[in-house]
Amino acid sequence: MRKRLEHYIKHNKIKFIGFVVLLIAYYFCLPKQLFKDPTATVITSSNHQLLGAKIADDGQWRFPPKDSIPEKFRTCITLFEDEYFYKHPGFNPISIFKAFRDNISSGKVKRGGSTLTQQVIRLSRKGKSRTYWEKFKELILATRLEFRASKDEILAHYCNNAPFGGNVVGLEAASWRYFNRTPYDLSWAESATLAVLPNAPSLIYPGKNQNQLLTKRNRLLKKLLQKHIIDSLTYKLAIAENLPQTPYPLPEIAPHLLQKIAKTHSGEHIKTTLDIDLQTRVNAIVKEHYKQLQQNQINNIAVLVLDVKTRQVLSYVGNSPTTKKHQKDVDIIDKPRSTGSILKPFLYTAMLDSGEILPHTLIADIPTQYGNYSPKNFDKAYDGAVAASKALSRSLNVPSVRMLKNYGLERFFQQLKQLHLKDLSQNANHYGLSLILGGAESNLWDLCKNYAALSSTLNHFSETSSEYFSNEFCEPTFLASKSIDFGKKTKEKTLFDAASIYLTYESLKNVNRPEGDENWEFFDDSKQIAWKTGTSFGYRDAWAIGTTKDYVVGVWVGNADGEGRPGLIGIHAAAPILFNVFDLLPKSEWFTKPFDEMQEVNICSLSGYRASQNCNQTQPMYIQLAGLKTKPCPYHIMAHLDISESFQVNSSCESVENIIHKPWFVLPPLMAYYYKTKNPFYKPLPKYRTDCFGNTMTSIQFIYPNQDKNIFLPKDFDGTTNELILQIAHSEPETTVFWYIDQEFVGVTKDIHELAIKPMPGEHTITVIDVFGNESKQHIEILK
Repeated sequence: MRKRLEHYIKHNKIKFIGFVVLLIAYYFCLPKQLFKDPTATVITSSNHQLLGAKIADDGQWRFPPKDSIPEKFRTCITLFEDEYFYKHPGFNPISIFKAFRDNISSGKVKRGGSTLTQQVIRLSRKGKSRTYWEKFKELILATRLEFRASKDEILAHYCNNAPFGGNVVGLEAASWRYFNRTPYDLSWAESATLAVLPNAPSLIYPGKNQNQLLTKRNRLLKKLLQKHIIDSLTYKLAIAENLPQTPYPLPEIAPHLLQKIAKTHSGEHIKTTLDIDLQTRVNAIVKEHYKQLQQNQINNIAVLVLDVKTRQVLSYVGNSPTTKKHQKDVDIIDKPRSTGSILKPFLYTAMLDSGEILPHTLIADIPTQYGNYSPKNFDKAYDGAVAASKALSRSLNVPSVRMLKNYGLERFFQQLKQLHLKDLSQNANHYGLSLILGGAESNLWDLCKNYAALSSTLNHFSETSSEYFSNEFCEPTFLASKSIDFGKKTKEKTLFDAASIYLTYESLKNVNRPEGDENWEFFDDSKQIAWKTGTSFGYRDAWAIGTTKDYVVGVWVGNADGEGRPGLIGIHAAAPILFNVFDLLPKSEWFTKPFDEMQEVNICSLSGYRASQNCNQTQPMYIQLAGLKTKPCPYHIMAHLDISESFQVNSSCESVENIIHKPWFVLPPLMAYYYKTKNPFYKPLPKYRTDCFGNTMTSIQFIYPNQDKNIFLPKDFDGTTNELILQIAHSEPETTVFWYIDQEFVGVTKDIHELAIKPMPGEHTITVIDVFGNESKQHIEILK
C-alpha cells in the first residue's frame, strides 16, 4: 500500500501538490476568531442575577458570549431552523436541493436551505451579498467549523450573535430586553418567540407585525406538541401567552458600580460580590431619604457596605436617584470630600496605642488658641475637662485639636499615610491642626476600608493565637473572582494594637444615636455598633460610618457640587440612613475583648488616669498594655484642712494633731472655671484660713486672651472702635483682683473677673494680681 502511494505521488506530483495546497487552504480558511464585535459590559450579583449592563461601543445590545444554552431554547431553535443539526456535517444536502428547486420554480428566493452552522458562518461574514457563490463559500466554511468546534459550541455561537430585531443581538440580550429575565427562566412560549425572531428580524419585531410573529410562534409550538416535546395542556397555555410589545429597559440596580467596572473590564461579563437583595433594599432606603433631603436642596447620597471578614463589597450605591442637573451620574464613593470629624477615631486609637492616654483620661476643653487657629466645639460651649472617650463619642473639637497637638501633627499624618488615604496629597503643615476637624479630604471607599481593617484586626487577633496579619489594611473588592490575601501571621501589630482598637470601639459604641433611636441600649436585641459621624465646615458634607464584627456601613450625604446647606449634619442627615441599612443586616456579636494585650489596673474614677495614692475613688479597668507607662493621676492632691474641713491650714496656723489630711480633686483654674458649670458636684479646694501663711498655689489663669497673640479691635458701622474684653479664671472667684496694663493700674474685679479696655495699637503686657499676691501675665499686640 505504501509503495503504491509512493508510486502515485511520483507520477502525479502536480496533483498531489495541488491537493496538499487545497488541504492547507481548507485548514486555514476559517478565521481563528469568528466574531470580533464589541460587546456590552455586563455585571451580575454574587448569585448571578443581572445588576446592569452598558451598551456595546457600536450601539448594539450584545452581551458577552456564553457557552451554555437553555434547554428550551435549544429545542425550539433546532426544531425551527435546523431539525437535523446534530446529525449533518455542517450542511444538509436535502434541504439545499429543496430550496434550490423551489427557488428556481418560483423565480425568486422563496426558502433557504442553510443549516445553523451555515448561518453562524454568514453572521460572521457581515455584509456579504447572498449569492450562490457566497452560499458555496459558506458551505465550505461550515464544514470546516464542524471539524473545529462541537455542535454545542456552534449553537452557542449562533445564540450569542443572532439578530433579534432593532439593536438587540444575541439570546441573553433579547431575553432581558423582551421578557425582562434570564433566558433560563423563559417559558416555552417565550423561548419559541425568540427562536423565530432571527429568521426575519427586520420584518418581525416585538410590538410590530404581531400577526406574523404570532403565526410563526404558534406554528413552532404546534410542532413541539406533535413531536411530544410538550403536552397538550402546556401547548394550550403557551399559545394563550401574549407577545412582548416594547423592549424593557435593562436593570439599573448598581449603575455606578457598572460605570467603575466598565473602565477596566469593558465588554466583559463580570460577576460581582454584591448581594442583590441587599443592594435593592439599600437603593430603596436611599431613594426614600433622598425624597426628604431634596426638600432642603440636599441632592446626593452615597452608601457602601463591606463584609469585614471577606472584605467584599455587598452594596454599592454611588449616588441618589437625583436629576442630571444635580449630577446623578457622578459616583461619589471614590470622590474626595472634606472629612469633618470622621478621622477622630484614628487619632484616639493612635494615642491609646502609643500610651499617650487611657480611655477616660481627662482632656482640657477650654478656649484654645494656636497661632491664628482657634478651634470651637459645635455647640460653642466648653466642658473644662472631659474624658477622652467622651470627647470622641461626643465629637468635641477642642479636645481633639489639643490631643493632636500633644500627639504631634507630623506623627499622626504619617500614620494616616499608612492607611493609604489617597486624597491626602499635601504635607502635614498644609493641613495644620485642622486636619482632625475636616481640614483634609478623603473618600467613602478609603474610609470604609480602614474601618473594616480595624475591625478585621480585632477579629483575626481573637481567632488566632493573638496574632496579626501583615496585609490587614488591604483594598476591598467588588469582583467575585478576586479573593483577599491578608498576608502572613505575625506577632507584630500592623499599625494599631488590638486593645487600642477595642477600646476605641467601646467609646464609639456609646455615640448618641439619631432622633427616634435614642433608647437603643434598653432593647436586648438591639445591634451594638461602633459608629462615628462627621460634618464638614460650611455644612457641605455629612458622614456616618459604623462597624460591627461582620459589617462596615459608610454613608455620605451632601451636594456633589459642594454647596452647603443648613441641617446638613452627620447626626441628622447621614446617621438615619446608616441605621436603616444596619437594620437590613444580620445581628452581629460584639467584638471579643483582646485580654492578651490588656491588663487590669486601678483607675482614678474622676480623672481617668492610673490611680495615685491620693485618689480616693478608684475602679478596676482593663487598659491597653501601652497605657501602663502613662503617669498617675495629676489632679489629686493631699489637702491639709482644719477640723471643720472648711479651710486649708498648715503648721503656721494650726497644731499638727488638729490638721485633717484629705485627698482632693483639683483642676487648673481655667479648666475648673468651665468644669464646675457642667459638674455641680465639683468642689473647689477650700481657701487658706486667713491666719495661715505659705499659700503659694497658682490660682489665676487667663481665659481671654489665653495666649500671646495679635488682636484686631473691630469697629462699629459709625467707625467707633470696640473695647477689648479681658477675662480670667480664679480658683477663688470672690477674691479681689487688680488689673494693670503695662504696669499702669486700670481696674479691679471681684466675683466676675472681666474688664473692658481700649488699648492703643502696639505691644502691651496685661498683669493681674490678687490680694494674696498671686500674679499672672499675658502679652498681646493690638493691630490697626
